[in-house]
Amino acid sequence: MTDNSSNGAVVLVGCGRLGSAILEGWLATGTVAPAELIILTPSDKPATEAARARGARVNPPFEALSDARAVVLAVKPAKWREAVAPLLERLPAAAPVISVMAGVKAGDIADVTRRPVARVMPTTGVAQARGVAALWSDDAGARDIARGLFEPIADVPGLDSETLMDAATATAGSAPAFVYAFVQALARAGEAQGLSPDAAERLARGALRSAGAGAETGAPLEDLVARIASPGGTTRAGLDAMEAGGDVDRAAEAAVSAAVARAREISG
Repeated sequence: MTDNSSNGAVVLVGCGRLGSAILEGWLATGTVAPAELIILTPSDKPATEAARARGARVNPPFEALSDARAVVLAVKPAKWREAVAPLLERLPAAAPVISVMAGVKAGDIADVTRRPVARVMPTTGVAQARGVAALWSDDAGARDIARGLFEPIADVPGLDSETLMDAATATAGSAPAFVYAFVQALARAGEAQGLSPDAAERLARGALRSAGAGAETGAPLEDLVARIASPGGTTRAGLDAMEAGGDVDRAAEAAVSAAVARAREISG
């Protein structure tokens, strides 16, 4: 793991769903000491209040930014320019900007901020230190700082090219919602077979937890499938039904392709 020893404040700009998840993960793991956190947000959130109670600075005067070692930009993509504009005079020139925004290119951020940039696309599982976060930067220092901030709360695969970030966003950043939607569909299918709504949802959620536990072993996905899908068994019959019509591959390809297309639209 990258050394993440303190030499200045970490500035979190934006504390919406993803920003709050990152903040919760940092607080839970001690990745960033609360006293070293500066949070800039237009509205208070539970995570913000929890951080404030532990010593984080929330919306302090911009003079406090002068010792920042990194800025994590977690605002909506359409708002990032107006969010960073008032900060630039106070931020140290060497402090990298770490963007967790989908679709916004590092070059565009660098042109405005005149600072090294890293792009990270984390899942909201970072709140429980169980996320995954794709990372790309062409600046070694920015890349190392970003890795140090996210490795304690996520698996951090590096990408060879920024052009792969949209695919990574769709494959991981958006994918939890795709998985939840499938689990929701499984619950509805269970209801159709006679289960009560409560039982169907609890069983489907339990299946998701079991699948997650298996995934965390690091075993190949093909092996995880094979462990459950015995030849001639009920699971194999269900998988055969999905695979026969290509439903699983078609749905996954459509979801990922649509998410990638949208990310590219955002980036202009």
